[in-house]
Amino acid sequence: MEVWIGRNGERHGPYQEEQVREWLRSGELSPDDLAWRDGLADWQALSVLYPQDKPAPAPASYGPPPLQARANVSHVDYAGFWQRFGAWVIDLIVLMIPSMIVMYASGGLEAYKHLMEQIQNGTEVATAMRTYAQATEGASLASLVITYVYYVFFEASKWQATPGKLALRLRVTDLQGKRITLGRSAARNVVRLSAAIFGLIPVICYLAITWTQHKQGLHDLWAGTYVLNGTAQEQPPERPTGEHGRFNA
Repeated sequence: MEVWIGRNGERHGPYQEEQVREWLRSGELSPDDLAWRDGLADWQALSVLYPQDKPAPAPASYGPPPLQARANVSHVDYAGFWQRFGAWVIDLIVLMIPSMIVMYASGGLEAYKHLMEQIQNGTEVATAMRTYAQATEGASLASLVITYVYYVFFEASKWQATPGKLALRLRVTDLQGKRITLGRSAARNVVRLSAAIFGLIPVICYLAITWTQHKQGLHDLWAGTYVLNGTAQEQPPERPTGEHGRFNA
């Protein structure tokens, strides 16, 4: 089982439970240090979690253990290109449902039939497509708004992810690894919205993932966000700022 350690406003880990207990017995961790593991609703003192693992008597006072030397504390698991592309495909399929409803309600089916009739009657394809686009302009705009609101809402929600990202266990965070605000989410998806307006394929937002250090797309670089592996529900609670086992959200 993995355990996170909280100290001095910082979150360290995760570490293996036996390693944490060994540090506690050796005195490298204090019984008053806070910890969190899967299944706990809140941070708790190590003395509560492991009362049997008491440090050996020593005259020296407790000091921060060399956690960074023992493990990679700042490890961040960035989501890769194909993971994010897969999430985008899933979201695209999900969004087809409301888009088709809007298209049908606004006469899109009749417009499509008219398009086919024009092509069969020998009308130039470009002219027929232009007529179709004009007839479905309102529905296309409505679908664009639905898509934008969909991404903004879900990525700023407590899930920190759209259904597509949730399916692949991904989450969106700010540069500190925290949940993004509604404003940041709106800014993040402006790039996506612009790509759709100007006729660019959405994949262009993702291409930068393949060469940027933190696997950020254009929309991530613009808004200052990351896409990380692991859902928000799998992450430990916010690091406590209080002491002696008190958790301050």
